[in-house]
Amino acid sequence: MMSDAAKPHLRSFLLYFLRLGTLGFGGPIALAGHMQQDLVEQRSWVTPQEYKEGLALAQLSPGPLAAQLAMFLGWVRGGAWGATLVAVAFVGPSFIMVVVLSALYVRYGGLPWMQGVFYGVGAAVIAIIARSALKLVRTTLGRDRLLWVLFSISVVVTAWTQTEVVWLFIASGVVPVIARFGLPQVAPSKVSTLFPVLLPTAAGSATATSLVTILAYFASAALFVFGSGLAIVPFLHGGVVLKYHWLTERQFLDAVAVSMITPGPVVITVAFIGYLVGGLAGAVAAAIGVFLPVYLVVIFVAPHFRRLAANAKVKAFVDGVTAAATGAIAGAVIVLGRRAIVDIPAGAVALATLGLLLLTRKVPEPLIILGAGVAGILLHGATATS
Repeated sequence: MMSDAAKPHLRSFLLYFLRLGTLGFGGPIALAGHMQQDLVEQRSWVTPQEYKEGLALAQLSPGPLAAQLAMFLGWVRGGAWGATLVAVAFVGPSFIMVVVLSALYVRYGGLPWMQGVFYGVGAAVIAIIARSALKLVRTTLGRDRLLWVLFSISVVVTAWTQTEVVWLFIASGVVPVIARFGLPQVAPSKVSTLFPVLLPTAAGSATATSLVTILAYFASAALFVFGSGLAIVPFLHGGVVLKYHWLTERQFLDAVAVSMITPGPVVITVAFIGYLVGGLAGAVAAAIGVFLPVYLVVIFVAPHFRRLAANAKVKAFVDGVTAAATGAIAGAVIVLGRRAIVDIPAGAVALATLGLLLLTRKVPEPLIILGAGVAGILLHGATATS
């Protein structure tokens, strides 16, 4: 642990995460990099060992990586109270921005200029998701043939069914454990407690739209976000569009686009979905649902994390689930691309965005999204009048 002299006042700690949540773009890896550079290297508010433990916890457990890392560092600084305040400071700014955008979307979504913005931004989002999938493939699969098989199966299943199969994720985690360590010798009673919180995902009413249903659904969805917040996209598509019919295909793609043009964690897209389903109360319920599992993991797992992180079977399980999540993201590119790239101009925007992302790292994503929105207004107007 750091010395008392190096510890910042909790107010300073919270102000930092409030600023990062307000101005932090670039996805989970970029946000985690900012935390390391600012809190470890420059300010020495967090020791290198504490940061490494927080990053490892965020990588090994479900939940958006950047938000989980932030909560862990808050827990290091001030226990459960510190984790709670950091969660609000880090997530709050992007939540407010998304709610404002949601209100504007509901009011002006039918206007041609708004349709044009999302026409261009939606095409660019497909390219951003595709680039993220490529990065995850390079960083998570390596040369492990088994992980490549699990990844490929997940791509095909996601693209074919247009949703994520919950038990495929679980099986993808179990297969590497069996392959590396053989069949576990455990009693049936222990097996039933292995994934207790995953079971509600497979049940539930397809017609209920109460706040409790919204909160419960997004809480279960958070359990399948490993590393990249984009892992939640294909899972949400299956539930929000196909199962519950809360949003249309176009509205769902617009929800993903909103998360791209706001700072903070990508999974804040759930607030947009919740707003369209149940107004401000729905947005709050969705946001609480998706971040509550992350918060509980930090509070209850962090004190025992060193022992869990050293468990090779836990690492094998996470490797398999991550491979499946990466495959689901790649499959989502196919599924969502069919809806977003509706004509040649939209395809041109997507290809130009992908080329720019692959060829240079100096252009920030928000600027690319802004350019795509402007292009969308121009191209959508031209195609609408032709």
